[in-house]
Amino acid sequence: MDITSRVDRLPSESAIRTFLKARGLEASGREIVHLEIGEPDFATPDHIRVAAKKALDNGQTHYCDSQGVPELRQAIADKVSAMRNVAVDQADVVVTPGLRPILFYGALMALEKGDEGIYFDPAFAAFPSVIEFAGAKAVPVPLRSEDGFRLDADALEAAITARTRLLTLNSPHNPTGAILNTSDLEAIADIAVAHDLMVLSDETYEEIYYDDRPRSVIEFPRLRERAIVMSGFSKTYCMTGWRLGYAILPPRMADAFTRLAANSVTCSTTFVQYAAVEALRGPQDCVVSMVEEFRRRRDVLVEGLNRIPGITCHSPRGAFYAFADVRGVGIPDTELANRLLHDGGVATLAGSMFGEQGVGYLRLSYTTSMENILKALERIERVVSSLP
Repeated sequence: MDITSRVDRLPSESAIRTFLKARGLEASGREIVHLEIGEPDFATPDHIRVAAKKALDNGQTHYCDSQGVPELRQAIADKVSAMRNVAVDQADVVVTPGLRPILFYGALMALEKGDEGIYFDPAFAAFPSVIEFAGAKAVPVPLRSEDGFRLDADALEAAITARTRLLTLNSPHNPTGAILNTSDLEAIADIAVAHDLMVLSDETYEEIYYDDRPRSVIEFPRLRERAIVMSGFSKTYCMTGWRLGYAILPPRMADAFTRLAANSVTCSTTFVQYAAVEALRGPQDCVVSMVEEFRRRRDVLVEGLNRIPGITCHSPRGAFYAFADVRGVGIPDTELANRLLHDGGVATLAGSMFGEQGVGYLRLSYTTSMENILKALERIERVVSSLP
């Protein structure tokens, strides 16, 4: 019995593959510094864990509304309304087990076989894969290092054809840490309206920024009416294993989106949703202190990388990744990542895993201790200096 070609279009998770290789080396006695996984190294805050235990004790272990429990949808609507100065109704919110389902649902709602969907390259690999899974053609638009990985509106316009139906966004951006500004989003609105595109905007790193708060597409009325905005709890509240995300949709899309959720996952875990209510309505000092620590780590890592001959690295404005240009080292990014892992004991991700524009780069996640970052820098320098 054959597996369909549709499934073959889905890649395995590159970060997990590297993580498992690193774990294998650790099992053999090696010490590995992990800079490959995009997962905060902090524990889920106490008040959120207490709320989860309380929900379990109160019997919140049964099925719930496929759209999400009303208390959480209202908390999400309240948070976004206040933060973005827009009116969001809980009826427009759908809760999901993580963000991956939102990517799939958005692609399935927007694309028919033979259509085209646009993503920005370099990109989190799930973006092109869900477009292709839906039967459409994934069309990359380059984000170039010489432009600071900023949007090139002319390149975006040039990539659109009569078959383009979907535009995917990610800001703050994985893997580069770039952020779409107001003029970028205005240009995107012009293009999306002119070509009647659906927009799928991944804003999961919205609380992890180091200068001005990133703008959201939901703040732009012309985008609000055609955009699915996705965010969640994994990065902001250190809840990666809890698997909870949400989408904010134009009112006309909410029912169809909920039907996709009902027919695929039934509902998100009930007691986890009540913990998420506490995450949003409870104290936020845990987020502030985490981001400040990420800022300190970012500064040390970027400065250290820029001291290593052959490596240059811009300072990311958001998220928690350094995207280092290693073209000056003299070997391919895949080979360098492999040598760093096996010879240096440092797990990183080759930039080519993120697309053509990532070739010659490494992604390094600074979601580890300052001690480990300093250790990683020493090892990276030693490996690079040993190259012929």
